[in-house]
Amino acid sequence: MRIDIITVLPELLESPFSHSIMKRAKDKGLLEVYAHNLRDTTPYKQGQVDDYQFGGGAGMVMMPEPLAVAIELLQKYRKYNEIIYMTPDGPLFDQKTANTLSLKENIMIICGHYKGIDDRIRQLYVTKEISIGDYVLSGGELAAAVVVDAIGRLLPGVLNDETSALFDSFQDGLLAPPVYTRPAEFRGMAVPEILLCGDPKKIEVWRHEESVKRTEERRPDMLRED
Repeated sequence: MRIDIITVLPELLESPFSHSIMKRAKDKGLLEVYAHNLRDTTPYKQGQVDDYQFGGGAGMVMMPEPLAVAIELLQKYRKYNEIIYMTPDGPLFDQKTANTLSLKENIMIICGHYKGIDDRIRQLYVTKEISIGDYVLSGGELAAAVVVDAIGRLLPGVLNDETSALFDSFQDGLLAPPVYTRPAEFRGMAVPEILLCGDPKKIEVWRHEESVKRTEERRPDMLRED
């Protein structure tokens, strides 16, 4: 999979993809992530990429020409399955979306800044909009990193245990059950005996019951969804 990210602050994306699971995915050749500095392709002098908004009001808007040039330049080399715009007013990112995107071959992500991007870019190029929560960040870079991480860890061969991602929270519409490791007793608190019984079927039943219980307590809204 290849992911190209258009940004005015590529430096913000260096660390998230240089460590841990994302680094492993890149080292194995399973994931390619490239951050493209929008200021390198803008047709305006001094790297200008934003201007005042029509109609007045506080805050600058990212201009359409620099983004169009960057998008079309990338499109010359490959066809993109999705061109994603990270925006607070987009549909909320969830595990189902991550699963779907992990099956794509080429993805482009546009990181907004200031008051956002000229709406004509959204109409002409963007195929999918994503929000990671009902709040506003300084830019779309951190949100893009979240999306790439969620997608990248799902690629076959990235995780050491191929089945690990299948049992993450939200994969089956439930939160994950509590987990324990050694020692079996810690500060007077013992690991549930069922996890030590050696019977996989009984353990599976217990984990499912605990997942339902935890979801009911912490995210009852998930159980009300169709």
